[in-house]
Amino acid sequence: MSERTGIFAGDDPFAIARKWLAEAEKSEPNDPNAIALASVDGDGLPNVRMVLLKEIEDDAFVFYTNYESRKAAEIEASGKAAFVMHWKSLRRQIRVRGTVVREDGPKADAYFASRSLKSRLGAWSSRQSQPLASRATLMAEVARRTAELGTNPPRPPFWGGFRIAPVEIEFWADGAFRLHDRFRWSREAAEGEWSIARLCP
Repeated sequence: MSERTGIFAGDDPFAIARKWLAEAEKSEPNDPNAIALASVDGDGLPNVRMVLLKEIEDDAFVFYTNYESRKAAEIEASGKAAFVMHWKSLRRQIRVRGTVVREDGPKADAYFASRSLKSRLGAWSSRQSQPLASRATLMAEVARRTAELGTNPPRPPFWGGFRIAPVEIEFWADGAFRLHDRFRWSREAAEGEWSIARLCP
C-alpha cells in the first residue's frame, strides 16, 4: 500500500508499534508504556484502567498483574481485551483488540525477579481490587510479608502476565484540521494474515 509511508511504513505492525513506543520514550514525561486497558464484566459492562505494557513481542502485547484482580477475572472470563496507548507529545495513538492468554511461566518469573524488592513485596501484600480497611492495614501486611519472605521473594502464584494476541491494531496520527491519518490492521484470528485499510478520520 503505497500510501503507508513515513511513520506508517512497514509490513509488521508489531515492529511499527515498537518503533512508535521507542520514539515516545524520548518525549513522554511519564510512563510512555502506559495503556488504557479495557475489559467487560459478566453483564457486558465495560471497565477500563491504566496499566503498564511491559513487552511488545513478535505476535503479542504483554502486561502483568494480580490474577485475583477484577481486571484479571474479567479478562479470563471473556478471553478478550482491548487497549489504547496515547502519546500527547507525539500526537499519536495505537488501539489494539484481541484474545488473551496467561503468561505465567519462566518469562513471568524473570520479569518478577527484575522488579524492585519493594514492588515484589507489594505484589505479595496487596489483595488487588478487594476492600481495604486502611492504609495502615496494608503497610502492616507489607511488614509481615517482608519478615516472612526476606530479600528474594519468589513470584506469587496469583501474579503473572497476560499476552494480548491482536486481531485488530489501529495506528492513528494527528492531522491538520482534524483530518487525522488512521490505518487499521485486521485479521480473522490471531494467526491469520493481516488486511490493512485506511480509515476516515
